[in-house]
Order: sequence, then structure tokens, then C-alpha cells
Amino acid sequence: MTEPLLLTATQISTFLGSQLLTKASGFFFARDERLYLVTSRHVLIDEPSAHLPDRIEIELHTDEADLTRSTGFSVLLYHDGKSIWHQGQDSGGNIDVAVIELERDALPRSANLRAFAPASLENVLDAVEVGSSLLIVGFPLGFHDTVHHLPVVRQATIASSFGVRFQGQGYFLTDARTHRGTSGSPVVMRTPAAEPSDGELPWKLLGVHSARMDMTTRDLQQDESLGLNCAWYADILMTLTEADAAARPQIARTSRPGDE
Repeated sequence: MTEPLLLTATQISTFLGSQLLTKASGFFFARDERLYLVTSRHVLIDEPSAHLPDRIEIELHTDEADLTRSTGFSVLLYHDGKSIWHQGQDSGGNIDVAVIELERDALPRSANLRAFAPASLENVLDAVEVGSSLLIVGFPLGFHDTVHHLPVVRQATIASSFGVRFQGQGYFLTDARTHRGTSGSPVVMRTPAAEPSDGELPWKLLGVHSARMDMTTRDLQQDESLGLNCAWYADILMTLTEADAAARPQIARTSRPGDE
């Protein structure tokens, strides 16, 4: 048996047709009877870099006892020219988080995964102190346990006031060593002993790792990278997973370029 936290995350491979484009991270979130894959929006579409995949593939464990057994599960990103994911925006602009509802009946019956739930979210923002210890669970540069198909975990701390949107945006900062491929990872904090928690998954889901933050004026010869990262507040998942999400004005369902 492995720690359930490691089974919340999955590696995402993006494709255009049969061509592999990138690898990234994602995780599972369940609400009522619905199961969702969560990742960064820019994993699914990134206009500035012309990253326009039409399909993703995630890796699923298929045996509760034998972690060496896994399978790929393919998801088409467009249906009738429209994207299948939900994304959102708030007063600060677009949010770099996207969710895709997965059809439970289409998954392998033996799929072995764990999912965060609404109860995993932190509702009291000022209860999380700056400097608090965090974990980022993902696949940096695609690196992972290739035998057991498990992600790796990086240590992090909260680097900005958790109750204050950094620069007015819907994210907070973390201090951690991260790499490409970590986008879409869950950012979690151990549930304090004094608080009730899911016995199997005693972690608070605080955010979704998006990208490294750096200074454009940094002297590449003299100054090291800041080592800071953006993590979008995880409470956006409650909006993106509402049953009527497609009809809500703050939810954008984008068309694939050229289909309109």
C-alpha cells in the first residue's frame, strides 16, 4: 500500500493527433457522484505559445495491490468544435485552472485513485499562516517512479499572505523548487491535528500550481531566480464543478481556433 496522497495525482500527456506535445500534472477532485480531472488551463490551451492539443492522456493505476500495473486513459478535448473543459475568470481576470468531468463508467472498473473533495478545501483563509509548510505533488520534467507510476513530492512554503490575493490576482505565492511539468499539481497542507479530517486523506487542498514567477528585469548573470511560484486558490473548483457550470456567465467554454 502507498500513501493515498500520491494516488490523487496523475501525469497528463498532451497530443495533437498522434504527436506528443508536452507532459504536465493533474489531480482528481470529486463532488457528489461526479469525478473531475483538474489541471492548469495552459496545459490544455496556451495561445501565446501556440500550444493547441486536441487530446490528453492520463495514467491510471489498475490494481489496488500491484502499483506496477497501469493503463492510459485518453480524453478528447473538443466535441463539436467546443472545448469540454470548464475554466473561469474573476475580477482579476482569467484563472489558470481547468476541470474536465470524467465519465466514471468509462474508467477501468479496477481504477485505483483517490480524489480530493469539497471538505478538503480551506474555508478560513486567515487560518493559514505565511511560512506554513506545503507539499506540491506532481511530475517535474515528467520525472516520476516509472515502475510504480507514482508522482514525486516537493517541499514548499507559503510565501505571501494566504488571505490576500497577490497583486489582486486569484493566486498566492509559494516558495519551492519547481520545473516544467509541475503545472496542474495540487498544493496541499497537512490538516492540523485539532481539525477534523478525512482519515484516509488528511490534507487540505489549498491551491493549483501554475507557474514559476520571476522578475523580467533580473540580471541572468548576477541574479538567481526568485524561486517563487503562483498557486491559484483551490476554492475556484467549487464554481467550476457546479452542475450548471456551462450556463454560468463566469464560465468560458472556448472554441478550438478555426472552428468558428
